[in-house]
Amino acid sequence: MKRLFPDYTYGPGPRTNCWWDETISAPDWPVLQDNLRVDVAVVGGGFTGLSAALHLAEAGVSIAVLEAETPGWGASGRNGGFCCLGGSKLTFNAMKLRFGEAAAHSYEQAEKDAVGLVADLLKTHAIDADLHSSGETQLAHNSRAMQALRRQAEPSGIVHEPQDLRYLGFGGSFHGGYTNPVGFALNPRKYLFGLAQAAQSHGARLFQQSAVQNVSKTPTGFDLDTGRGRISAAQVLICTNGYSSEDVPPWLAGRYMPAQSTVLVTRPLSEAELQAQGWTSDQMAYDTRNLLHYFRLMPDQRFLFGMRGGLQSSPRAEAAIRRKAVQDFQKMFPRWAEVDITHMWSGMVCLSRDLVPYAGPVAGHPGLYAGFAYHGNGVAMGTYCGRALARMCLGQEAGLPDPIAHSPARFPLGKWRRALMPPAYALMALSDL
Repeated sequence: MKRLFPDYTYGPGPRTNCWWDETISAPDWPVLQDNLRVDVAVVGGGFTGLSAALHLAEAGVSIAVLEAETPGWGASGRNGGFCCLGGSKLTFNAMKLRFGEAAAHSYEQAEKDAVGLVADLLKTHAIDADLHSSGETQLAHNSRAMQALRRQAEPSGIVHEPQDLRYLGFGGSFHGGYTNPVGFALNPRKYLFGLAQAAQSHGARLFQQSAVQNVSKTPTGFDLDTGRGRISAAQVLICTNGYSSEDVPPWLAGRYMPAQSTVLVTRPLSEAELQAQGWTSDQMAYDTRNLLHYFRLMPDQRFLFGMRGGLQSSPRAEAAIRRKAVQDFQKMFPRWAEVDITHMWSGMVCLSRDLVPYAGPVAGHPGLYAGFAYHGNGVAMGTYCGRALARMCLGQEAGLPDPIAHSPARFPLGKWRRALMPPAYALMALSDL
């Protein structure tokens, strides 16, 4: 495997002490140790891969999912649990300029459909994932940002003026906010394992610790080699997102940018502590910064707080970004400065150069498809793209808007493209002032 970050990034260090691991045990999938033939092989056992596996298995397709680590190890098992609108970093106007107005509206509808798909899957398969929050609230970090929220507010949402926030349970130094009614919060690990169980119940075969080292073309499809076993498949889906490799397949090289995110969780807060800070809402929320913070009070009264992670990855860099996360948390919620933080971890999100997700074919390789680049919103968009990839394998209309179906461009600088991130982060930090 050829990955952009050092080995530390893909080891246990950043993931150690993830709160979600305490909430549900991981299923014990077997390790692939022999040769197997299936209709479709999926590389990656996250939201995208398991959504694709479920939809294909329901259609009677034989399928195998190959997870490089243990179930829930990657971003799908360690994110903030926000099932919400998102997936692109383009504004509506920017998307309209690039793809046209009809495509921009179509993409907006796709984001709503993605949230609806997750809700349908939870209900259909009776997955208990600790749901809460009615939509998502964005909180203005300065007065200029609040003016923008007022201008951009949709009729279906609700604008919150500064004097309303405390009454609504959004205690903090915010300048107002806006609630979009679409979305909800969940336990991502419970949702992921619910998808896995549903896929298995329809015949999907799931394997752990079976990292695909090579995908090679054959006269009848593809061979996937894990070192200990081999899968032969007519079609292959690459669903590795921020944990992708430059050579699995080589087409991916330069087309994705991993970026780190860091999350902390406190001990359960008492009613007196909640009242002291003035945060009593169970709404999932985030601020208006480009280098945003996201946070929510969970059903057990623990508080989750996350932010964009560091640009370097090593034990020292991880310790530094965790200190920064604590500092930001204490600055934004000062009445909880002495509250114990019991869990903290980091993981990888994935960006594309075009700032939109991609789900579609790998050019020049019929039968090979990929889905990635959800820009930190993979719960809904990853699930949605997984279903689209399944439809492609079945020869059905994927129903994707043009921005998602558009083949992704490569970043400049090739394997050195991480050098683009520090100046980009610096510009975003300046714009947040």
